[in-house]
Amino acid sequence: MHKLNQIRIVLGKGAEMIVAALLFSMFVTFLLQIYFRFFTDLPVGWTVEWVTIAWLWGILFGFAFVVRESDIIRLDVLYSALPRGARRVMDVITGLTLAGVFLYTLPACWDYIDFMMRERTAYMRLPFFWVFLIYIPFALSVVVRGLITAYAGLTGTGRLHDTAQNAESFDHD
Repeated sequence: MHKLNQIRIVLGKGAEMIVAALLFSMFVTFLLQIYFRFFTDLPVGWTVEWVTIAWLWGILFGFAFVVRESDIIRLDVLYSALPRGARRVMDVITGLTLAGVFLYTLPACWDYIDFMMRERTAYMRLPFFWVFLIYIPFALSVVVRGLITAYAGLTGTGRLHDTAQNAESFDHD
């Protein structure tokens, strides 16, 4: 079990490094865009295209492989005001609904992504298949997170949102 935990940690750090590399490439590309546009009077389109692709991959890859459940921002005012039993019911309903919707739409999404192998981006000429492919692991991670939430609600092992306590932990007086 210790070996599996080490592998999970290494893979997690690798995923964080990929997201960091995407963010760094966006920053460098943005600086290149400024240089070409204002200093050489040569606007280049590939920079905008790359920043868009890197942003898409950063967001979806990051949610799928980097963001922990505790990092997700929630609007839980109503949820926290409910009794524990109602919160568990909400966890089951929302978890199963989320997982169900993403599972139901997954084949159609894959068909679209596969179809987009025919189309290429305007400047870099990348097949859109590679641009949109990150959606599949993102959708699968949403399904897994939804099922985990539903299971936690069913078993009563779900997180208890104590808004007052959480707010106090971030109070920086």
